Amino acid sequence: MGILKDRFKVKAEASSAELKDLLKQHGNKKIGEVQLSQIYQGMRGITGLVSETSLLDAKEGIRFRGYSIPELQEKLPKIPGGTEPLPEGLFYLMLIGELPDDEAVAYITSSWQRRSHVPNHVFAAIDALPVTAHPMTMFVTGIMALQTESNFARRYAEGMNKKDYWEAVFDDSMDLLARLPRVAAYIYRRKYRNNQHIQPNGLLDWAGNLAHMLGYEDESFKELMRLYMTIHADHEGGNVSAHTTHLVGSALSDPYLSLAAGMNGLAGPLHGLANQEVVKWIMEMQKELKTEVPTKKQIETYVRKTLSEGKVVPGYGHAVLRKTDPRFTAQMDFAKRHFPEDPLVQIVWNVYDVVPPILESLGKVKNPWPNVDAHSGALLVHYGMVEYEFYTVLFGVSRALGVLASLIWDRALGFAIERPKSVTTELVKSWLQGKDEIWGE
Repeated sequence: MGILKDRFKVKAEASSAELKDLLKQHGNKKIGEVQLSQIYQGMRGITGLVSETSLLDAKEGIRFRGYSIPELQEKLPKIPGGTEPLPEGLFYLMLIGELPDDEAVAYITSSWQRRSHVPNHVFAAIDALPVTAHPMTMFVTGIMALQTESNFARRYAEGMNKKDYWEAVFDDSMDLLARLPRVAAYIYRRKYRNNQHIQPNGLLDWAGNLAHMLGYEDESFKELMRLYMTIHADHEGGNVSAHTTHLVGSALSDPYLSLAAGMNGLAGPLHGLANQEVVKWIMEMQKELKTEVPTKKQIETYVRKTLSEGKVVPGYGHAVLRKTDPRFTAQMDFAKRHFPEDPLVQIVWNVYDVVPPILESLGKVKNPWPNVDAHSGALLVHYGMVEYEFYTVLFGVSRALGVLASLIWDRALGFAIERPKSVTTELVKSWLQGKDEIWGE
């Protein structure tokens, strides 16, 4: 079946047996309580999902299968002479649960190269949209057009044994991951480069080839893409894009349908679209202050003005984290190594010095620290990618690594269709008055 699929099969069978034993012994154990406020406020903090690929700690940040981002930068394979981890290695880690060697990563790179052909009708579907359409609209359209290639949909229609679901989802996920860089680059070149497209380079790694097809041949930009694709890949299972992919997949929708749904969630301003909002906010600040490099005092005045208008400072705060996002730090370190004198990068760092104390002084913000979105745009602008509407597409290509690895695990472990209980406010009032019982179906 191939070394990756073979190794996953062994891991999945062992995990499935362990899970069955766990549920048999402890299935009735209560793991927490749910408050009424949590139900009304986005289910924040309610434990209701299992996602093996990563875990978010409020104080330590994201860990992929137990490894922090600095550890991944040290331990994951790199290209010869490179300094940043290859995303193929992270995908292997999320899927298998073990650090890969160079051979395993080379196998994934080669497999994605072989699977990367995008049918012409996908480009035609994207071309049918006006060039003014948002890049994420084009991206989701491209994923949906690729759905005609789904192994899972075909095999399910033919009559497939439940024990084989994971294998079809595995093949679809590998195909999708192989093709997404081509789709993303096509959108970028269509919208921003006069429809002048660049063919894939079959000798390059996954992220390096994406950089090439986008039209950026600077080796440090390729390194940035390797880092970017690694640190944006996953953020446990409860965020909108991950949860949506899992939810839609639980209905046995194939990976194309599931990922497209997740990407529609990523396109929201409160999720993946935030990275374009950061650059937009900085550019608006420069314009209003009539300076390319505002001082910290000017930034402070503008931040207070932003907050007084009932707006948020984009890139600051996180639903779970209570410290500076390690993904922000990784990008800051990259900039310090490659272009510390860049004016926009220096603005990002000055904002980092100014904003947290202001937010802390308000006494309303649990996390005044920057998240991943606060820095990523500035790095891309340095290389000339000023089209900030496209940034979320790059985020989406990366996030596909984590959500599709999780989807493979969902089917391997036989997770059921997701169907939480909902209630009405009238029933809640009745329950609070002791007239009715709302919990349970």
